[in-house]
Amino acid sequence: MLDPGDPVACGLVASLNQPGGNVTGVSSMAPALAGKRVEILRNAAHSATRVAMLFDIAIPPLEVAMKEMTDAAARLGVELLPAPVAGPEGFDQTFAAIQQERANGLIVIASPLVHSHQDMIVGFAAERRLPTLYANREFVEGGGLLSYGPNYPGMFRRGAFYVDRILKGAKPSDLPVEQPTKFELVINLKTAKALGLTIPRALLARADEVIE
Repeated sequence: MLDPGDPVACGLVASLNQPGGNVTGVSSMAPALAGKRVEILRNAAHSATRVAMLFDIAIPPLEVAMKEMTDAAARLGVELLPAPVAGPEGFDQTFAAIQQERANGLIVIASPLVHSHQDMIVGFAAERRLPTLYANREFVEGGGLLSYGPNYPGMFRRGAFYVDRILKGAKPSDLPVEQPTKFELVINLKTAKALGLTIPRALLARADEVIE
């Protein structure tokens, strides 16, 4: 498996250290990742106190991520507003709900559906002047404000390690599920300027890439 969400919550494995069956691989889930995204968005846009979280309802359970984000939001004085999307035809309804809730910030959770509608989501955020944090750097390269998440190409390449070990006779149940240890922060200063934001120097210093 490669990036299945939370493999324990989905029932794919018994635990990360001891999968216990014939499924193993790489998960993008990591302690405090979801909470850190709330913190980074809040640091970049201090006015973001009502933050919508856009996610595909068809992806694996988000209970762990939601709890981390809700806990972090409470600490930072942020109200978190779930914004589920039900398939490709559901974006208009979700965008309307985000506007109706008067969200002044947005966090986008990665999924194939979300990724395939990158331009639409980035365009919506720009039109509504919503400071937005994404999981994938491609969104920022396409005009989004911020991204924070694992290096997905590197994570997928790591999947070859599991294929090699299993083909050589290793049992999946004996191969612990790996979690990412390196996360990338990408910031688009052109978008920040368009939104009237001044990104704090401390946050810029943490960035792996700054697009100017």
